[in-house]
Amino acid sequence: MSSRAADVVRLLTVRGETLAVAESLTGGLVAADITAVPGASKVFRGSVTAYATELKHDLLGVDAPLLAARGAVDAQVASQMATGVRKALGADWGIATTGVAGPEPQDKQPVGTVFVAVDGPFATVPGSAGGGKVLALRLNGDRAEIRRESVRSVLALLLRELAGEHNGNERAQDTEQNGGF
Repeated sequence: MSSRAADVVRLLTVRGETLAVAESLTGGLVAADITAVPGASKVFRGSVTAYATELKHDLLGVDAPLLAARGAVDAQVASQMATGVRKALGADWGIATTGVAGPEPQDKQPVGTVFVAVDGPFATVPGSAGGGKVLALRLNGDRAEIRRESVRSVLALLLRELAGEHNGNERAQDTEQNGGF
């Protein structure tokens, strides 16, 4: 369990919101990191590991023409994966990973090309975060290092979005839940 995963679970619990995960190159590592956190069942709806390209369309609703034109390693594919898993599993937030961990290039993309995405509720407060965001990464290292950094990166992206959405009261609410005042 990572501290980022624990922070995600804590923030989502405080907010009363849920999370779904769509994974490709990480093969379930994001879901495993989140579910290692005690209390994750309060916020974690589930995950889809769509490793095969056609499953990204069949299970997550990624545009088939987009997949045919650009392949699975693409920013827009990551975005649609996050949106698709959020809708499919009925969650407030969806996150996704897609990329090339190696050892060979894929879809004309070099090893270390990764896209992580988050999709969340649209903001109702002007100036706050909401909707979707994609981060393009160029990672170095071996297959295991690229996959681990992809997990860290997607959780960090989600945390940034959750922090951008907060109303400034999360710490007070968390303290109240723990018997504080």
